[in-house]
Amino acid sequence: MSTSTAIAREGRFPPLNRDTLGLMFIAGVFATMAFDFWGQVVSPGLGWANLSPHGLAKSLLGALGLPNGDFAGYFMHFYLVGLFGYPIGWLFVFRPAWEAFVGRGGWLLPSAVYGFGLWVFAIGGITAVAGLPFFLNFTGITWVALVGHVLYGIVMVAVMQVLRRP
Repeated sequence: MSTSTAIAREGRFPPLNRDTLGLMFIAGVFATMAFDFWGQVVSPGLGWANLSPHGLAKSLLGALGLPNGDFAGYFMHFYLVGLFGYPIGWLFVFRPAWEAFVGRGGWLLPSAVYGFGLWVFAIGGITAVAGLPFFLNFTGITWVALVGHVLYGIVMVAVMQVLRRP
């Protein structure tokens, strides 16, 4: 069964198989690259803040008493969160909840709302757990991160849509 056929028949939740893992991985790669390109190339190029998401991951790991070197920060941000965590959240939590309450329909609005939710989670929640100021005191990095997380959500779901086409 092809990826598009398996996911088209999935109902509320996708099947737990290698097609779904591949979908999450590929969509996560493109979305994370878009997030990092925005936050580390475009935004600073415009004179705005430079995102350093591995720094937040390092702070969180350190606050939890875990190893928090550069490798750990990059590994957590890119692999655990970008390639699997956020795609899992979309496929198994947000999208099913959205469809239960709003219904099936387009993908652009829910993906942007999901990205906004990721921003609230990361910049509003994880920063607090990591011992950093709430929403990073609403400095420039806060707003660059908002755009980055919404962009992540949109790119991730757009890639999933393209990969699902027959």
